[in-house]
Amino acid sequence: MDKQHNRGRWAAAIGLLFSLAIGILAGSFVTARARHSPGTMAVPLRISVSSPVSAAEISFASGFSPVVERVGPAVVNIASSKIVSSQRERSLFSDPFQQFFGEEFTPPSERKEKSLGSGVIVSPDGYILTNNHVVGGASDITVTLASKREYKARIVGTDSKTDIAVVKVDAKDLPVVTLGDSSRVRVGEFALALGSPFGLSETVTMGIISAKGRVNLGIEDYEDFIQTDTAINPGNSGGALVNARGELIGINTAIVAGGSGNQGVGFAIPINLAREIMSQILKHGKVIRGYLGAWIQPVTIEIARAFDLPQAEGALLGDVEEGSPAAKSGLRRGDVIEAIEGESVTDSAALRLRIAMTPPGTKVRLKVRRGNSVREVDVVLTELEAKEERSEIPLEMERSRPLQGLEVENLTVTRVRPGSAAEDAGLQRGDVIVEVNRKPVSGDRDFRRAAAAASGSTLLLVNREGTTLYIVVSP
Repeated sequence: MDKQHNRGRWAAAIGLLFSLAIGILAGSFVTARARHSPGTMAVPLRISVSSPVSAAEISFASGFSPVVERVGPAVVNIASSKIVSSQRERSLFSDPFQQFFGEEFTPPSERKEKSLGSGVIVSPDGYILTNNHVVGGASDITVTLASKREYKARIVGTDSKTDIAVVKVDAKDLPVVTLGDSSRVRVGEFALALGSPFGLSETVTMGIISAKGRVNLGIEDYEDFIQTDTAINPGNSGGALVNARGELIGINTAIVAGGSGNQGVGFAIPINLAREIMSQILKHGKVIRGYLGAWIQPVTIEIARAFDLPQAEGALLGDVEEGSPAAKSGLRRGDVIEAIEGESVTDSAALRLRIAMTPPGTKVRLKVRRGNSVREVDVVLTELEAKEERSEIPLEMERSRPLQGLEVENLTVTRVRPGSAAEDAGLQRGDVIVEVNRKPVSGDRDFRRAAAAASGSTLLLVNREGTTLYIVVSP
C-alpha cells in the first residue's frame, strides 16, 4: 500500500510540475503572440503564413507532438555527393602513362565524397535552407521528404562565411515551416531540433536555449550562434531548431564533442541572419557585404588595461587600410569603437558582423574613443571584395605572459621559445615589432631598452605580413 501510495504521490507531483510548465508556457504563448506575428521580416519568397502552434494544443499527454506534426513534414533529408580529384602517389612499378608523359607524370585519381545532412523547406515552391558544408561543391543532391518523396535539387547559392546555402527542388505546394524571430529568443526557453542525425530521418530531440550570441568559436568567419543543449549530432546539420510554438529560430550547424556525438553543446545559426543571407542569395546570387577597411581586434581585459579603457568592451582598430572608408573618415590605429548607430558594441565580432550585413553605400555613425576623448564619426561603407577580406584576430592572440623567450634581430622576431610567454602571447617568427607601450622603436637597442623598462603588462604593436595588430604580454 505504501509503495502504491508513494507511486501515486510521485505521479501527482510530476503531473503538477508539468501542468505548471504548461501554464508558464501558455503565458509565454500569449505574450509572444501579442508582440510578434510570423513573417514580419520580408523575404523575396512565398513563405509560410500559417499560425504557430497554440498553447491549447499542448497537453501532458501529447507533449510537443503538435509542434512536431506541424514542423516535421517541412524538414528534409539531404544526400549530396561530389567528385574530388587527388594526385595519385608515384608507384615503384612501371606506369604506361610515363611512356607518353614522362617520369614525373602522376595521373590524378578521382573519388566520390558523400555527405548526409538536413534541410528546411521555407517556401511551398521548393526553396530549402541548409548548411553550406552539407551541399557546397556538390555535383549531385537528393532531397527526401518525410513523405518519402525524392527530388533532385540544384544549388541556388551558398555563403561559406556563415555556412548558409539555399537549394531548390522543382515542386509545388510543399509543406513549409513558419519563420520565427531569433532576436526574441530567450535563454532557458524550450527548443526542439529536427533533422536526420546519422542518417536517421525524422528524428526529434528536445532541450533548452543555453546561450545567445556565441562568437569567437572559430567555426565560421561570421558568428552569432544560438547555443542549445538539445541533442544535435552529425547529420543534424542544416536542420531545424524550433521553439515551443513551432517557429523556426535557427539552422543547426555545429557541435562541441569529445567524440563523434552530442555532448550537450550545439550551435545554430539564428534564423534572422540565415534569412538575410538567403534574401541576398536570391536577389543578387551572392552575399554583398559592407566594408570598413580596418583590422578589428577584441578588447580583452589586458587590452582595456593597456589602453586605460573604462571597461573591456568595444572593438580595437589594430590597423587601418590606406584609402579605405575608415581612413577617409579619420579613423586611426588604436581607436576603439564603442557604439554603432547608437547601439553599444559589446565585442568586436558583433561589430564585424554588423558592418558586414550593412549594405555598401550606407553611412554609419560610430562612437569612437581615442585616448581620453570620445567623438562621433560618420563612415560611408563600400563593398567588401574577396581580396579585402580580413579575419578577426583569434582570442588566443590576447593570452600572454612576460616578455621572455623572445629573440629579435632588427626588430624582426627570429625565435619564439616554445612554452614561453612570447608564444602564449601569440607572437610568431617573422613578426616585426613596431611599438612597445605605444612608443615607436627603431632598432634592437630601442627594443631592449623599452623591454627592460617595461614592468607588468606590455603592449606591443606588431607588423605581421603587412598588417599591424596589438598584442599584450602580461605577467
